Amino acid sequence: MTITLKKQATGSAGNPSLSGEDAEVLAVLEEVPRGAAVSKPYRLASREGHPRSTVVNVAGIPVGSALFTVIAGPCCVEGEEEIVETARSVKQSGAHMLRGGAFKPRTSPYSFQGWGNEGLRRLARARESTGLPVVTELLSVGDVESVASCADLIQIGARNAQNTPLLCEVARSGKPVLLKRGMSCTIEEWLMSAEYLLSHGNPNVILCERGIRSFETMTRNTLDLSAVAVAKQETHLPVVVDPSHGTGKRNLVIPMARAAVAAGADGLLIEVHPDPDRALSDGAQSLTFEMFRKLMEEITPIVEAMGRGLTPARLIQCGV
Repeated sequence: MTITLKKQATGSAGNPSLSGEDAEVLAVLEEVPRGAAVSKPYRLASREGHPRSTVVNVAGIPVGSALFTVIAGPCCVEGEEEIVETARSVKQSGAHMLRGGAFKPRTSPYSFQGWGNEGLRRLARARESTGLPVVTELLSVGDVESVASCADLIQIGARNAQNTPLLCEVARSGKPVLLKRGMSCTIEEWLMSAEYLLSHGNPNVILCERGIRSFETMTRNTLDLSAVAVAKQETHLPVVVDPSHGTGKRNLVIPMARAAVAAGADGLLIEVHPDPDRALSDGAQSLTFEMFRKLMEEITPIVEAMGRGLTPARLIQCGV
């Protein structure tokens, strides 16, 4: 398949002009060699037309570079003191970004759904206290503006991985997007969801493997690390792994984090809570502060063996 762009009627100067949507696509294709043939349905995400790996800059943190990126924090934002305490602890252990849900999709309507805009305010307070960029989930088109005003990286969760109106709207926000794989998505369907973001003008997309639903009952999901290798070969986009949701069990997070690094992931998304057994959401898969420090210690030699580092260059220069 060769990429072709539709043309509108000839302009006043006699030159054809691109439609608005095609102009956005062309902006994403700036680095594609002219006339390059792309056979994949995810033509903008494919390495066929974009052989060089994309590095997504999130508030100064380059995801997909020689820096192995770690994002850590609670499943959902609870009290302000708790989120600030967690942010300080994960930063001290080496995390590069803070995660935390202000809007939480839950299986049961009776479970805690998050603090909403108040949760965003608490995340902003944690960022002010630590300097860590904030990653938080967007659930609905109506919340795009408020989430984009707070988040440095907007997360699209597994339940919304194929919510195409939401994908199109978040792409227009201009913020980098962390796209989780849907729990029943094939790899191609996951990459086609990324294509919605790219085709609507947002080149700053990070893929996240977080486990898929299978027949296995010993883990919450089946963490598909083969998807990391496939995605890295098929696309130029960074790929991170969420072993917390991928396993659903605290004692499995560290070994699967090690495996994710060895599989070639560009980063990790880890749930950490000051008291997991009292967490309002997903405590069973959340690490304690001490366990997170252990995780960082255990992945360091593997990260280095993969030719990467854990400390951002700007922090090394500052002597932090």
